[in-house]
Amino acid sequence: MDAPANLTGRLLVATPEIGDGVFRRSVVLVLHHGDDGAQGIILNRPLEAEVDAVLPRWGRLAVGGPQVYYGGPVQTDSALGVVSLPGGALEPNGIKRLYDEVALVDLEADPDDVGLHIQGMRVFVGYAGWSPGQLENEIATGSWYVVDRVAGDALALDAERLWRLVLARQFGPLSLLATFPDDPSLN
Repeated sequence: MDAPANLTGRLLVATPEIGDGVFRRSVVLVLHHGDDGAQGIILNRPLEAEVDAVLPRWGRLAVGGPQVYYGGPVQTDSALGVVSLPGGALEPNGIKRLYDEVALVDLEADPDDVGLHIQGMRVFVGYAGWSPGQLENEIATGSWYVVDRVAGDALALDAERLWRLVLARQFGPLSLLATFPDDPSLN
């Protein structure tokens, strides 16, 4: 499968070929893809830590519970705030729209000010990163399905089931993978 020229804003859905490790059954939102490589965040890995324990006063803005999410294995000592902006809204100070409703928030900003302008947020620790050509190679060798995202995927309320939900809404044989058992040997 050839990778599209630019994957920014698309989802990477781990194929069953990724049987274990960090990316097993993961759904990654590609934040940036270009000649310099790619960066994204794993959307479906909630952690035990709560947002307020890491970033006081931000927890009340978190959707789907107060958990911090594991964004990926790169720079796990840093946090990334992803927010949903209303369609057509201007970018307030401290918020940078990436595409459509998806934006990044400066976590140094005042959460009270930010909260006035967003529809929800999620805090991710770390991110996923690929060097130039690495992601394209992983797609070509069958590690990822590239699919379109829908509004709400970045802050999905049922994040732990996101892998199955994203696959189930695809057309054709790809949708059947949503029923792929956790342990194929038990099938």
